[in-house]
Amino acid sequence: MQPDHRHTAGRPAHHAGPAGFSVGLVAPDLRPWTRGNVGVPGVWSFAAAQPGPHTAIVSMVHGNEYAGAIALLRLLEAGVTPLRGRLSLVFANLEAFVRFDLRQPTASRYVDEDLNRVWCRAVLDGPRESAELRRARELRPLIDTVDVLLDLHSMLWDSDPLLLSGTTEKARRLALAIGAPRLVVGDQGHVGGRRLIDYRPFADPGTKRAAVLVEAGQHWVEGTVETLFATIAGLLRHTGQIGEAGAAALAPQKHAPAPVFAQVTMTVTAESSDFRFVRAFRGGEVVRDRNTLIALDGDAEIRTPHDDCILVMPSLRTCRGHTAVRLAKLVGVGEPMRG
Repeated sequence: MQPDHRHTAGRPAHHAGPAGFSVGLVAPDLRPWTRGNVGVPGVWSFAAAQPGPHTAIVSMVHGNEYAGAIALLRLLEAGVTPLRGRLSLVFANLEAFVRFDLRQPTASRYVDEDLNRVWCRAVLDGPRESAELRRARELRPLIDTVDVLLDLHSMLWDSDPLLLSGTTEKARRLALAIGAPRLVVGDQGHVGGRRLIDYRPFADPGTKRAAVLVEAGQHWVEGTVETLFATIAGLLRHTGQIGEAGAAALAPQKHAPAPVFAQVTMTVTAESSDFRFVRAFRGGEVVRDRNTLIALDGDAEIRTPHDDCILVMPSLRTCRGHTAVRLAKLVGVGEPMRG
């Protein structure tokens, strides 16, 4: 089925919701594509004759993060297929996405619970029910066949883009090989549950399967889509599943500084309902001096644990029990990207 090319995905909307967040991207029309081609709604999978890895690119794990869906929609419209192996493109939380409302752009992150906190076998196999668990269970048979996974995300607050590699060396190597965004961060995930990249088949150091997550920029700006194209092109170059002409059509490869790796040294979770930063920090900002006060959690002070502390994705409005910020330290430099 061919898409309706009259949709306005990616064109500026410039709508400011009541929370003050500007929405500069129109939500894409995914209706022609929601049926998928493998019997699972929102999943498209294409196999080449030549053997190779099964690579999955997952968008819209959060329903209001549709920059990734715009990127995948353009891949589908362009007819991108792999040179070898299998390539699967996934629109994940369709049920949350259809609830997106410009007047409340943050309200459709999920229906019942965060789809990126349920990827634990005990949860997936357990008795609990929710819209997101139903969707995770529906996607799980496909995910269980994937060798390389890229999870496309964006951020509510303005931050430098980055790749999250979790805890494994194999994921760190994958992220550095992708090369865009430049910053790769190794982290422990969230106390609230396992992300897709933390799902055991990927997180087990004893397997070759690897998954990384890109946070490409603010949710509703065109630059975030362009960053996602650069990440997708870097991934498919690395897996050998796209030719140079196809990769260049997504995102021309440019001379760029070597990617860098930072390790999270401290995850700050809000312990009270009165968590506040001392000022509006931007993600990627570096606090030079150890013991600098950055936030208050009720009466408790949050200070940087070391010099040159990188603030990873600070959430300027944090609820109790949620991650407020991750603090990281630069520990290595990868190979320069080649033009």
